[in-house]
Amino acid sequence: MTAQTEPGSGERISILNQPKAVWAVAFACVVAFMGLGLVDPILPAIAGQLHASQSQVELLFTSYMAVTGVAMLVTGFVASRIGAKRTLLSGLLLIVIFAALAGSSHSIGQIVGFRAGWGLGNALFIATALAVIVGAAAGGTESAVILYEAALGLGISVGPLLGGMLGSISWKGPFYGVAVLMTIGFIAVSIFLQKSDRPKHHSSILDPIRALSHGGLLTMGIMSLCYNFGFFTLLAYTPFVLGMNAHGLGLVFFGWGVLLAISSVFIAPRIQKRFGTVNTIFAMLTALALDLLAIGLFTNVQLVVVIAVIVAGAFLGINNTLVTTVVMEVAPVERSVASAAYSFVRFVGGAIAPWLAGRLAETFSPHVPYYVGVGALVLAMFVLGSGRRYLKRV
Repeated sequence: MTAQTEPGSGERISILNQPKAVWAVAFACVVAFMGLGLVDPILPAIAGQLHASQSQVELLFTSYMAVTGVAMLVTGFVASRIGAKRTLLSGLLLIVIFAALAGSSHSIGQIVGFRAGWGLGNALFIATALAVIVGAAAGGTESAVILYEAALGLGISVGPLLGGMLGSISWKGPFYGVAVLMTIGFIAVSIFLQKSDRPKHHSSILDPIRALSHGGLLTMGIMSLCYNFGFFTLLAYTPFVLGMNAHGLGLVFFGWGVLLAISSVFIAPRIQKRFGTVNTIFAMLTALALDLLAIGLFTNVQLVVVIAVIVAGAFLGINNTLVTTVVMEVAPVERSVASAAYSFVRFVGGAIAPWLAGRLAETFSPHVPYYVGVGALVLAMFVLGSGRRYLKRV
C-alpha cells in the first residue's frame, strides 16, 4: 500500500503504521458498514416470509438512512459534551441493542422501527469515527480517508457474504450476527481508544446547518444526495431483480464490495493524482450512470445485471474516497462538523431511493427505478459542475 508523507517533513510513513486506537475504530467501522450490505441478501426472504411488498421491505433502508441523516445534526453536540470515546461507545451499544431486537422481530413494522434505532447508533458512531481516525491516523488526512474507505469497502464486501451465509439459515441470522460483531467492536474501542478530554468548545446543534452556508460543503452535500440516490437504487433494489437465493445474492454483492474496497484504497489515489479530484468524480458519476442504464435496459437478463452490479463497485469505491477527501478539506470548519453536515444532506438521498425504487417498480416496471437513478446521477454532475468554483482549494 502506498506510503504517505507526514505533513511538514520529508519522512515517508506507511499507511499501515497506525496506532492501536485507529485500528480498533477501523474494525468497528468495518462492522458498522456491514450493516448496509448485510441485509441485502435477505430482502426477498423477508418479503416472502413476512408477506410484505417490495416497497415495504425497502423501508428497512429508508428508516435506517433517514434517522442516520437527521441524527447527524446532533453528533457534534453530543461528542463535544461527553467526548469522542463515549460517543463512539454509545453508538456501538445502540447498534448492538437494535440489531438484536430486529432479529427478534415478528413483523415488517417492527424491523423497520428497530432499524430506525439502529440508524441513531450508526449516526453517533460514523460521524465521530471519521473525525477520530482523521485526527489520530499517521500520514495526514489522505491516509486517514483511505483507511476509513478501506474499512467501508471491507465492511460492505464482507457484509453481503456473511448475510448470505447466515440468511440461508434464517433471515434473522444477519441481525444477530451484527449484534455479536458490534459487541466485539465495543470491547476493542473500550480497550484501545484512550479517553480524550472533553472539548473546551461545545458544539451547537445548529453548527452543521451553519456549515452548509459554505458553498463547497453544500455543493458536495447536494451532489452526494443525488449520487446516493443512484447508489442505493443499485444496493437496495437490485436483490429483487436478480431472482437469487440469499447465498447467491451474498456472492454477487461480495464481488461488488471487493471491487469497491480495492478501488477505494489502491486505485483512487493514483487516478486522483493523474487526472485531478473533481475530474475523476465527474468520470465516476458518468460511469455509474451508464452502468445503471445498462441494468435498466437489460433488467431481465440476469448475467448482465450481475456483471453490471460487480463492475459498479469499482466506480463507487473511487468516488467514495475522493468525495470524502474533498468534504474533509473543502470547508473552514471542524472536520466533525463538516462530516455531520455533509452526511445529513447525503443520507436524504439514501433514505428516499430504496422506497421510491420499490414503488416505481410496483407501479410501472422493474426497469423504471434504474432510469430514475440515472437521472439522479446526471443531476449530481450538474450540481458538481455548478459549484466547481467552490472546490478550488481542494
